[in-house]
Amino acid sequence: MSQKETYRIGTGAGFSSDRLDPAIDLVKRGQLNTIIFECVGERTLAFGHRDRAADPNLGYNALLETRLRALLPLCHAHGTRLITNMGVANPDAAAQLAVRIAHELGLNGLRIAAVTGDDVRTLIHDESPLHEPSCTVAETGRSILGANAYLGADAIIPALEDDAHVIITGRVADPSLFLAPIQHHFNWAADNWTQLGAGTLVGHLMECAAQVTGGYFADPGYKSVPNLAYVGFPIAEVCADGTAVITKLTDTGGMVNTQTVKEQLLYEVHNPNAYLTPDVTADFSRVNVAEVGADRVQVSNAGGAARPDQLKVTVAFDGGYLAEAEVSYAGPGAVDRAALASTIVKDRINKVHGIQTSCRTDLIGLNALHQLETEFTPNVQDVRLRTALRTNKHDAAQALLWEVESLLCCGPAGGAGYRGRIEPSVLTYSTFVKRDQVTPKIEILSV
Repeated sequence: MSQKETYRIGTGAGFSSDRLDPAIDLVKRGQLNTIIFECVGERTLAFGHRDRAADPNLGYNALLETRLRALLPLCHAHGTRLITNMGVANPDAAAQLAVRIAHELGLNGLRIAAVTGDDVRTLIHDESPLHEPSCTVAETGRSILGANAYLGADAIIPALEDDAHVIITGRVADPSLFLAPIQHHFNWAADNWTQLGAGTLVGHLMECAAQVTGGYFADPGYKSVPNLAYVGFPIAEVCADGTAVITKLTDTGGMVNTQTVKEQLLYEVHNPNAYLTPDVTADFSRVNVAEVGADRVQVSNAGGAARPDQLKVTVAFDGGYLAEAEVSYAGPGAVDRAALASTIVKDRINKVHGIQTSCRTDLIGLNALHQLETEFTPNVQDVRLRTALRTNKHDAAQALLWEVESLLCCGPAGGAGYRGRIEPSVLTYSTFVKRDQVTPKIEILSV
């Protein structure tokens, strides 16, 4: 097939702290047109705003410089475009960093684009309704760190039309990062909902990197995955009609089969008939998934309808402090001693320190996920008590650490291995804004 008939796109990262070596391998051996680094989640964005508030030159992904230094020379040499949302809360500063790195590496001729416009803080007010939980901004009682709309492929396409080699965005919907270069390459119309639905399917399957190549699929004894320590990241071979083959590099760990693809297909999809994105209301209900070779799965028959009139917005709030403190109990009666310690800490936090905020306790090894201590007490002899408190007052956070550490002498018996920490905390909620209130912007920087 000609370059125009098949477009090769790879995933370099599926979240903010993803591995680097699979991305390097992809660019070296993957014959990619484009590599995508999807590195923004809701909390990632909130922490980005917190970092930018402390230093206006920050707010982008902490691994941005490491990734760019490793990949810019390779992308330049192999003719691979790099698109990423690692700009997080400060795409302009991220683009400036990319320019400096390119200069230092002697990569002349690079065109680097910063995509902005997702910052919609000015559109959010006290009476703006929030979802999950259902309340207004004012009712949270917290200060806003930032608010960002989920931009779509149309925010990126102008940079592609301007021949940008590196495109750095803020909050762009995950599948849109992939749809943009596919749509641009095949010149799909902005209202061809079937084609945009197909491209969104590709983006959805690719957005979480190793999840589709066996990473999060792996469950030893039930779903075995070979050589998981060196799992390869995915490649999509996309045709003009939207049909695509999901695959990976040879000689890498992991696997691609109908099971791995179907699991990712269903990931975070509440309604397969109407998967809402900024680009299209995608229809995955009739998607065909078929193995066409070793580690090669073809997907087809996605559909779509008109895109929503609104854009989702992540609103980030200052969450105060999160205090965590832990101590271990071992041997006979470990569960009962840990449970007694939990009761003591909660009682003293309330009555001695006057802190009314609820303190969470978990018995790691027994009920850290499901809070089952009231249902059964198995013969567990290795339990770690974890306590946590979210508070706006540093003194209250410190009180939790103090109380947990005091258990080492005040009892119950056998407490050891204390560890405590206090960290700034963030919270995120969602709202919506009208699409016509959001205007993406592109700035091209030349090296």
